[in-house]
Amino acid sequence: MAKVFRPSSRESTILSKIESSKEYERRKALTSVRDFSDQLSNAVASKLVEHSLVETTSKNSLQEQILSALEKLTRLDDFDIDYQVAPIRNLVPQPHVVSLYLTAFVIEKLVNHKDVVDVFGSDEEIYFTIHKQVKKILPV
Repeated sequence: MAKVFRPSSRESTILSKIESSKEYERRKALTSVRDFSDQLSNAVASKLVEHSLVETTSKNSLQEQILSALEKLTRLDDFDIDYQVAPIRNLVPQPHVVSLYLTAFVIEKLVNHKDVVDVFGSDEEIYFTIHKQVKKILPV
């Protein structure tokens, strides 16, 4: 007969605190996107073009698309965010929700935009380029 695992109250408390802190950080990041969306969209678009990860005919159009994705991110609920990032959820061990969402947006949606010629680089390169800008701008 299989043994049933029942965590002690101390283990349950620790696990609960870990989950609560993760959720708190996620909510904090999503809330701060509202305040820094213009600055973040400009920085991400610039770095994607600068590192030759996205070839585009108009950097301004790329920035506008990223800005609209960030604004949409602030209105989505947790299920919709998880659904959007599901294909690349395991890209890095502890992903930042904003970086992961923007990476999924670039890989899946932005590649089909009329002003984007092509998207180059691996998923990891795109994630780390975006994440570096997110870490600089968002106070998380």
